[in-house]
Amino acid sequence: MSSLIELQNITKVYRSGESEFHALKGISFQLMRGEMVAIVGSSGSGKSTMMNIMGFLDHCSTGNYFFSGENVSRLTDLELAKTRNHKIGFVFQSFFLLPRLNALQNVMLPLFYREESEALARKKALSILKKVGMEKFIDHRPNQLSGGQQQRVAIARALVGDPDVIFADEPTGSLDSKTGIEVMDLFLRLNQEEGRTLVVVTHDKEVSRLCQRVVALKDGLILCD
Repeated sequence: MSSLIELQNITKVYRSGESEFHALKGISFQLMRGEMVAIVGSSGSGKSTMMNIMGFLDHCSTGNYFFSGENVSRLTDLELAKTRNHKIGFVFQSFFLLPRLNALQNVMLPLFYREESEALARKKALSILKKVGMEKFIDHRPNQLSGGQQQRVAIARALVGDPDVIFADEPTGSLDSKTGIEVMDLFLRLNQEEGRTLVVVTHDKEVSRLCQRVVALKDGLILCD
């Protein structure tokens, strides 16, 4: 396996007036292509900040971030957004599906930001929705779907752009235990059968146990990896 992400002595400092909060205090981490890694820690440990930096949602304060061998630490916001759209897929606890759009339209949406044609976007979205078992619900809006179904649509949306890595932030947090297991089974199939690289941020020990590697954070530092 080759390295996809490498963090070197990354810090993140949030400032408000004269006060400072050090969310990350010099962490180093490497993610290999094809890995499925859990990032765990209590609230305030820095795990969401770490995910946001790796997922091009935020800048680090100091340190170096290498993505596919390129130092991306000092990219502009526009460059971050472009890279995020082409390289990163996100799955969140709250799904973040647009209520006015049906399942198919929600999955097609990221491709429109790439200026792909509607016909091609529709073809790709239909294929991915079939892969996650949602081909019968393409015309349903989010409020017509169960929590598990909404999460499958969200996973399809994350996959449709064929990203290098998928970040899942508490992906089972809003689901009952049975549905949560089904969603994790889907992630495992994507990892084991397709070689997808996944980073799962979670409080759930049962979820983290399913991952190949667990990275524990506390007070902005990595305790074990």
